[in-house]
Amino acid sequence: MEAGGSREREARNYLEKHRIMELLKYLTSVLLFIRPEKPREYLIAILEKLRIAKATGVAFPFFMDHSNITAMFDMMDSSKKGTISFVQYKEALKTLGLCPADEVLKDDGHAITLDKFKSEVNKRTQEIWSAF
Repeated sequence: MEAGGSREREARNYLEKHRIMELLKYLTSVLLFIRPEKPREYLIAILEKLRIAKATGVAFPFFMDHSNITAMFDMMDSSKKGTISFVQYKEALKTLGLCPADEVLKDDGHAITLDKFKSEVNKRTQEIWSAF
């Protein structure tokens, strides 16, 4: 029985080390948000852009551009105050695959602005891509 547990632990460590689950969750979120006609080809194109960026040292590609991030923010900001709640912010990051379920985010008591939301999405996206 130990051999099975050891293999499971090795597999889990491998996935964590290479942040595979975060990548897959992010790719799935982007896929569901954009909904391309040919999802396999779209995913292959994303991974190819990532490979090229890694090989050439250019900036990593962002697949949620500013208009997508703004649209998501606007959907959450239904009262058009220019801010969203911390709970909405955290759920959006989880939905995008940018916040692991076990991560504890600190609520500083301030509402989240579009600029802060964009900045955090871009920063977390960069962290995921840079791990590969």
